[in-house]
Amino acid sequence: MSHRTWTDPEGGRWEVRPLSRGTWEFRPLPGNSGPSRTARAPSWQEDPFELSDAELRRVFEAARPPRRPPPSPFRD
Repeated sequence: MSHRTWTDPEGGRWEVRPLSRGTWEFRPLPGNSGPSRTARAPSWQEDPFELSDAELRRVFEAARPPRRPPPSPFRD
């Protein structure tokens, strides 16, 4: 599988990378200040090139930026 470049409705450009069979990552390309996001890949499709723009948009909208762990109460 290869990486797909995709432009969201606001004009931000992303690189869609399959991390595993069930997880994709949306990485911002230069000029896009958004955070990277991970999303569940559709169960019926493993390759982002096979999705239409509308289908990829639904996956992107369901994606969330990675969560930061809470600060440790034991650190100063």
